[in-house]
Amino acid sequence: MRFDGRTVVVTGASRGLGRAMAQAFAAEGAFVYIGFLRAEAEAAETVKLCGANARALRFDVTRADEVERAFTQVHEARGRVDVLVNNAGCSRDAPAMLVDPAEWREVLAVNLDGAMGCTRAVLARMLHARKGAIVNVASATAVRANPGQAAYAASKGGLLALTRTLAAELSPKGIRVNAVLPGVIDAGMVKRMDRRALEKLESHVPLGRLGQADEVARAVLFLASDEASYIVGAELPVDGGLLL
Repeated sequence: MRFDGRTVVVTGASRGLGRAMAQAFAAEGAFVYIGFLRAEAEAAETVKLCGANARALRFDVTRADEVERAFTQVHEARGRVDVLVNNAGCSRDAPAMLVDPAEWREVLAVNLDGAMGCTRAVLARMLHARKGAIVNVASATAVRANPGQAAYAASKGGLLALTRTLAAELSPKGIRVNAVLPGVIDAGMVKRMDRRALEKLESHVPLGRLGQADEVARAVLFLASDEASYIVGAELPVDGGLLL
């Protein structure tokens, strides 16, 4: 029970990777807030899977007023957030010359601006406690070219840069910031990929298979736990060797 009594917020947790993370934290004793925006029924199902120590938390990570309201609610109920997992994300894939400017901004707003906004929302209480852990969910695409994903790659590459800078700023104050880089995981956006494109991508994975959501969740829990107390600014691939 590595997270017994601790408060964890996982954004984008109604399904896929976020749901797996929320369940893993709950199984380790945490009180988990399930961040979501539109998928209310799926968020309710995640809460049910997590058990009594879980609550759904609806807010848009791109809207500062909603982020402030949501985290104020958490702080009033629980005192502070011990672990923040910035997992909310979206992708709008297209060749670079065909990328719609509005979709470009949407992807960066959710994947990068949203992570920064949620981080700022928890920092005051973490700084006061001189303790906390933040895990950003990036992607292998941040460091490995995947044509057709210019916006997604840019947002996740920016998230890695943000992770390193925050880690340097905050670690002297007791707050650890790290990132995981999922590869081809059989969950979330990957489930909506064209099968032929997915098989081609899978063929580049040295382990020869897709990753599972719980494999990413275990890496996130490790980085958020006291077992990783001397790990700061790490970029941990969970990719079956894709980045080798």
